[in-house]
Amino acid sequence: MNTSEKMMYGWNTVPWRKLERNVYKLQKRIYQASRRDDVKAVHKLQRLLMKSRSAASLAVRRVAQDNKGKRTAGVDGLASLSKKKKLELAQKIMSQPYMPKAKPVRRVWIPKPGKDGQRPLGIPVMEDRARQALAKMALEPEWEAKFEPTSFGFRPGRSCHDAVETIYRYMRTVPKYVLDADIAGCFDHINHKALLDKLGTFPSLRRTVRAWLKAGIFDGGTLFPTAEGTPQGGVISPLLANIALHGLSASVRDAFQTTKYLNGRDESPTMWKPVVIRYADDFVILHPDLDALKQAEQVAAEWLKGMGLEMKPSKTRITHTLWEVEGNVGFDFLGFNFRQYPRGKNRCMKNTNGEPVGFSTSVRPSSKSQKQFLRKVRDIVRRNQSSYQPKLIWLLNPVIRGWGNYFSSVVSKDIFGKMDTLIYQKLWAWAKRRHSNKKHRWVAHKYWLSGGQGWRFGKKGVAVLHKLSDIPIRRHIVVQKHRSPYDGDAIYWSARMGRHPEMPWSFARLLREQRGRCPYCGLFFKHGDQMIAQHLRGRALGWVGKAVLIHEHCKLLPTNEARNDNTPFC
Repeated sequence: MNTSEKMMYGWNTVPWRKLERNVYKLQKRIYQASRRDDVKAVHKLQRLLMKSRSAASLAVRRVAQDNKGKRTAGVDGLASLSKKKKLELAQKIMSQPYMPKAKPVRRVWIPKPGKDGQRPLGIPVMEDRARQALAKMALEPEWEAKFEPTSFGFRPGRSCHDAVETIYRYMRTVPKYVLDADIAGCFDHINHKALLDKLGTFPSLRRTVRAWLKAGIFDGGTLFPTAEGTPQGGVISPLLANIALHGLSASVRDAFQTTKYLNGRDESPTMWKPVVIRYADDFVILHPDLDALKQAEQVAAEWLKGMGLEMKPSKTRITHTLWEVEGNVGFDFLGFNFRQYPRGKNRCMKNTNGEPVGFSTSVRPSSKSQKQFLRKVRDIVRRNQSSYQPKLIWLLNPVIRGWGNYFSSVVSKDIFGKMDTLIYQKLWAWAKRRHSNKKHRWVAHKYWLSGGQGWRFGKKGVAVLHKLSDIPIRRHIVVQKHRSPYDGDAIYWSARMGRHPEMPWSFARLLREQRGRCPYCGLFFKHGDQMIAQHLRGRALGWVGKAVLIHEHCKLLPTNEARNDNTPFC
């Protein structure tokens, strides 16, 4: 990566894949240096990345081309860039990555989904957004090596489903008390000094981050100073929020001691360490003892106070996964409802600790999520009462498919069937309104197709409405605790995400389709394995005429030595 050479490409001919690999190699080295606590090497590599032409070009592409809010203007009114201007901006931020001053952010108010209130967003100017994206590339690998394994929000390679699956694993064996908490105005009240002290980066970057925090807010023609908080809407704001909340889980767990065992017997009251699972500014604390949970709540409140934050009383409550506590049982998190039910012939029996012998753990779409989904479907149908049928289907299919895929990793099959019935009722009312003087049979044959899959709302050869009940239920595989996309394991992350800078696109796609397993021998691919893409033929393999990814040594095996079992590897 030679930062002194001139850019010899136009914007449309930039070798983006090569630039991504160059930047990733530096990010991987930053991650490795941070894992071994080599602060000097981390700062040296971060300075190198901040002056990299590859990183500057990728930062400009992200804010000016890839982001959904790329056409949202800051205080300078600049909402889009030409190809020439993009190259000039990349050259500018490469030569001047650090700025002691920043322009104010423009305040924009957006409605909260399903609520009457509004959420404030701070939109920086395009140049500051590009510099923030560049700084994030340098800071994120360092902190990915430090972040706690139970932190999931706004982190690469981690999703809502990882947080949901982690909660399920911790609560499925023993009923627990739960503190369902929310931080009040997390982005708006973070203490600047505490955040910069925790950031601990080199002086030039620290001054630049401080300039973004102190830039001020321009709202309604008036400039307001920013004494606290990070602008919710900036590229680097989610990372800064995660850095500010880093250490919450460790502080709660360190306040408790494990039980001591003498001569193989428990000589003291059982004291388990609580589990803190956080997604952005929402978190839950689980513990089987109510007094210990209240103590953990006090520890969390004291820790948050040091960052200038506090828990929101209206959204913070104590509940239990099985029994009713203060009128509450179970809890909602990220749109999912977590609860346990007495099950089996021992549902009324209890052990020596007063815990039920028979129970089952259930994770389902919450009632609020179901209502929001039906409201969105209803609004689409009402707005298109006079539209032709294919247009209505094209508008509904992305909503149905997106909601179904989000909840396809939990116990949702019965709810999917219920939602399909309610959608059918809305569509039947839509169809009857258009032909009020026609008989039911005529309306049904006009707008519904009959066949092997039952009646489907659609027009033959044009469009067919998706059904939620057709989406398969598959348990999500949670990300391994201390894994990060910057750790260099291209096979693991290609199998999870379907892409990786150091893996050819075709190989990464096949790894994701095969779920990281070789269809020839049935073993998982591991870091360092040699792979080849090949067209395998054979009924026992189930891949007749299709390109698959196999181990290089599997190529040398005769076809009849392949797996003789017919168990699917996925």
